[in-house]
Amino acid sequence: MDFIEFGKAISLLRKQKKISQQQLSDDLNISRATISSFENGRPVDIGLKKVIQIADYLGFELSLKEKSAFPVFEDVING
Repeated sequence: MDFIEFGKAISLLRKQKKISQQQLSDDLNISRATISSFENGRPVDIGLKKVIQIADYLGFELSLKEKSAFPVFEDVING
């Protein structure tokens, strides 16, 4: 998953939880313009701390996993 896909995934999760960009902005003290740019894959000055805050707010976490030489089932399903 690249940065653009990640932003789109965050947008989808936010919409599924019926949270507006403005509500997310107000609750996390991150500008709505920054959130919009991030979700739309436009270059934006957003640090890892803010990305982690957004994921946490939506009930998700970021994690690292060791790269596999072959795709695992989850990778194939998620495309």
